[in-house]
Parts: sequence; structure tokens; C-alpha cells
Amino acid sequence: MTLDSITENVDESVSGFFEPIATRMSEIVFYAVPVGGTDLPLIVAWLVVAGLVFTCWFGFVQVRSFRLALDVVRGKYDDKDSAGEVNHFQALTAAVSGTVGLGNIAGVAVAVSIGGAGATFWMILCGLLGMATKFVEVTLGVKYREVHADGTISGGPMHYLPKGLADRFGKAGGAFGKVLALLASIMILFFGLFGGNLFQVNQSYAQLVSVSGGEDGTVGSSAGALLFGILVAALVGIVLLGGIRSIASVTSRLIPAMAGMYIVACLIVILVNITAVPTAIRTIVEGAFAPEGVAGGVLGALIIGFKRAAFSNEAGLGSAPIAHSAVKTKHPASEGLVALLEPFIDTVVICTMTALTIVIANPASWGDARDGESIGGVTITSDAFETVLPWFPYVLTAAVLLFAISTVLTWGYYGLKAWTYLFGRSRTSEITYKTIYTVFSIAGSLLTLQTLIDLADAVLFTLAVFNIIGLYLLAPVVKRELKDFLAHVRARKAKGTDRDDKETAKTTV
Repeated sequence: MTLDSITENVDESVSGFFEPIATRMSEIVFYAVPVGGTDLPLIVAWLVVAGLVFTCWFGFVQVRSFRLALDVVRGKYDDKDSAGEVNHFQALTAAVSGTVGLGNIAGVAVAVSIGGAGATFWMILCGLLGMATKFVEVTLGVKYREVHADGTISGGPMHYLPKGLADRFGKAGGAFGKVLALLASIMILFFGLFGGNLFQVNQSYAQLVSVSGGEDGTVGSSAGALLFGILVAALVGIVLLGGIRSIASVTSRLIPAMAGMYIVACLIVILVNITAVPTAIRTIVEGAFAPEGVAGGVLGALIIGFKRAAFSNEAGLGSAPIAHSAVKTKHPASEGLVALLEPFIDTVVICTMTALTIVIANPASWGDARDGESIGGVTITSDAFETVLPWFPYVLTAAVLLFAISTVLTWGYYGLKAWTYLFGRSRTSEITYKTIYTVFSIAGSLLTLQTLIDLADAVLFTLAVFNIIGLYLLAPVVKRELKDFLAHVRARKAKGTDRDDKETAKTTV
């Protein structure tokens, strides 16, 4: 029996068993209601409304405190003797690496194909709203994190939900929080194995095969898939052994470099077509309010844009606070402000640059996709770059690979924290998890298991329901923490103890 036949049998058996469960779960979690000729998934509305509520509740904190957030991430308000494992910049890049990936490249192309150029406008708006949600959940993550005797940190919804609700509502709140924490841990662990690991490896391998001669190419065989999986697993295993410090060390270099390269490539395409920029911007704005050929009209474009942004930046899902909780700080709101930069980078910058590049380059494949042809998102994005940079599909493949690996690393850490919450922090427990996680990386290159990946998506967005309920209930705590940090900033300025730019730059290197 060949390796191909074995993997195919496993795929079919697992998918056949879980398909009814995944289908039912997806029907519930992504339940949509007809609105203006199109369908609105209620979970998307739940996430967007949360962003709107927190934006108003905290007085447009993402706008008023944007510059302060940049100062914090540069290290201007660092306290050297604070508990934690990484600095603000490293925590930010570790969290961004968990969200920036294939969705920013392929997902955006699909969004502007279905929802038209106008979906870009609504995607940006949703990203801006998501900044407020991210601020709230990360502030809580740092506020209620657990500092262990060895100096390591554990945080996330499995910590701030039981502790925070107990603080506000006593024993009853704590008991309710513990139930939510248990569910959160299971959901994060499940998604980490399938959505954050197996899917990322599978898709990055598929992209590598597509540019290396297809199934008859260099890495198209089962042996090539196995080798790719082993290499990824080895890399992931080595980095995971070092914990969040090791992950942050990698992502703090990888993410800025890859994001910078991608943005430069987008700018090259835009500059070469500079005369088309005014028309493209007009197309985006007009498409947002008077779209043509989009099911549901304005609402159709809005829903597609909101959906892409909500799925991309993960604001409100409770995953990012796990990475941000490891930051060195005495003021939880300081990292909350840093975290609001995450949706800005992921959605407002990278997703928007992808959309602009496609709209401006206007590749033939985008037009075909708009007409209803089934064309992959990566293909559309790749074709847009190829209009100016014929060799860029190879660079795009490298970007997909590196973004995917960084996502696997970050979700490996998220999953570890969920695992240790459930099964304890013993050395045996951690080694068991890391072994399982690396095995899933190998499986990702051989198996599709699409049914389990679909189930993982449904599970993760179920977490958003519980998490955002907790965020609403704990918002007054966040307000106090923000007030406390802003008072600290004013006191530092009054004493003249702000560091100059040269000193702060050193803290992020």
C-alpha cells in the first residue's frame, strides 16, 4: 500500500466521521439571516457590534491613543523590573504572526471578487472597530495573567474570565467564569492543532507545489510532502522548546521583514500604475455605497468586507491575549494600547494593500472571478503582482510559507497554554503537547482533513460568543486600568522621565 493511498484512506475515514458534526456546528455558529438580498452571519454581526460598542465606550481609544500606543511599543514607558518574558514590540509581533497569513493574501482577493472593490472600504472600517475590542481583551489578559515561580507567564481567556468575573460578581461569577475558561481552553487547543497548525502547513505546501511544477514537480510526490512536513515540524519543535521568548525572537525579525517586503511589492505595483490610483480609490468608495453586480448591493459589499476583516484580525476571539500577557509591564492597559495596533497592521495596512494592488492592477483573473468563475484567491493576488513583477509569484510563495510558519509557531504557544491549563504544567505534560503538535505539522503536508478544519473554525468563533460576553461584563475594569496608565504617563511627563528616541529604539532591537 502506497503512502498516497494510506493518506487518502485516512482523509476519507476521518472526514466521513466528523462531517455531520462539522456541518451541524457550522450551521449553528455561522447561522446567517437574509438582509437586503444577501445573508448576514450573526457571528460577524456579534464581532462588529462589539467593536462599535467598545469604540464608543472608550471614547475612540484607537484614535485618541494611537500615538501613545506607538510610544509604548517603542519602549518609551518600559519598566525594567516588571514581571514578564518579552518586551512590547516582541509581544506585538508574536500576536500579529498569529493573524497575518494566507487570509491577508488569498482571503482578501476572494472578498473583492465577491463583494467588489467596495468591500475594501468596509474591511478597513471593521479593522478600525476591531482595534477597540483587541484593546479590551488584551488589557484583561495582562491584568489577570498568572506569573509562575520560574518567571514564565500564562494568560488568556482561561485566566481572565474566571478571575475577572470572580472579582466583579463573587463566587457565582467565578464559577461561571471557570466553565467559560474550560470551554475556552478546549476551543483554543482544538483550533491550534487543526486551524493554526495542520491547515497552515497544508496550504503552504500546496502553494509550494503550485510553483514548482505541480504534482509532477520536485516536491509534488508523497515523499516530497513528507519531507516538507518533517522540516516544518523540526523547525516548529525547536522553536517551541524555547517558549514565548524563542517564538518572539523569531517573529520580531520575521514579521517586520516579511510584512515590509510585501508592502514594498504592493507599493511598486501601485507606483507603476500611479495614474490609475485616483480611479481605483473612486471605484472603492463608489463600490462601498453604490456597488454594481454585488448580491445585496451596499449591504452585500458591507457584509463581505466585515466578514473578511473579522476573520482576519481575530479581534474578540480571545487568542491574542495569550501572547500579549507575557509582556514586561506593570500597567495592563499599556499592552492593551499596543495590541490595538494589531488589527491596524493586519487589516487596515496589509489587507488593504492587497485589495488596492488587485483593484489597481486589475488582472484578468479578477474580472473572471467577478463574473463567477472559480479562481483561487492566491492566483488572483499573484496575477496582480505579475503584471509588474513577473518573478513575484515565487516571492509570494516564500511569503506564504513564512507567514504560515510564523502562524504555526504562535498557535503552538496558544495551544500550549490551553493544554497546560487543562492538564497541568509538568514537564511531561508540556513535552506530550509539543510532540503531538509537531506530529500534526507533519500530518498537515500529507492530509487535508478539511472537515476537521471547518469544525475548528466553527469552534474558534464559538469562543467569540463566550469571550465577548466576558469583555462586556469586565469593561469597567479595563476603564480603570486605562485611567491608571494615562495617569502614569502624565506623571512621567511631568517629572521629565520620558526616554529620548535613541534610548527607546534600543529596547526594541
